[in-house]
Amino acid sequence: MRQALFLGTLAISFLAANPQARAVGCLSGGAAGALAGHMAGHGVLGAIGGCIAGHAWKQHQLREDAYQSRQQYDAARRAQNPSYQSPWSY
Repeated sequence: MRQALFLGTLAISFLAANPQARAVGCLSGGAAGALAGHMAGHGVLGAIGGCIAGHAWKQHQLREDAYQSRQQYDAARRAQNPSYQSPWSY
């Protein structure tokens, strides 16, 4: 029963994961959460919580990378053209 519940939860997690995150955050967070939950006697709940937290963290990292990319692009454009106005600033 536990294995079926875990596999079902894992399948739903894969389907719900954002394609940009490529489920890396969910898998790593789920593994860590399952281990911590197993120690506390709640492995499946730990895996679900870890998956959610890991996915959110991966999304945060992707947003930070995109922000850094935009800043580097803007800096390069300003070096070429000092009157350049960034399309991302309001």
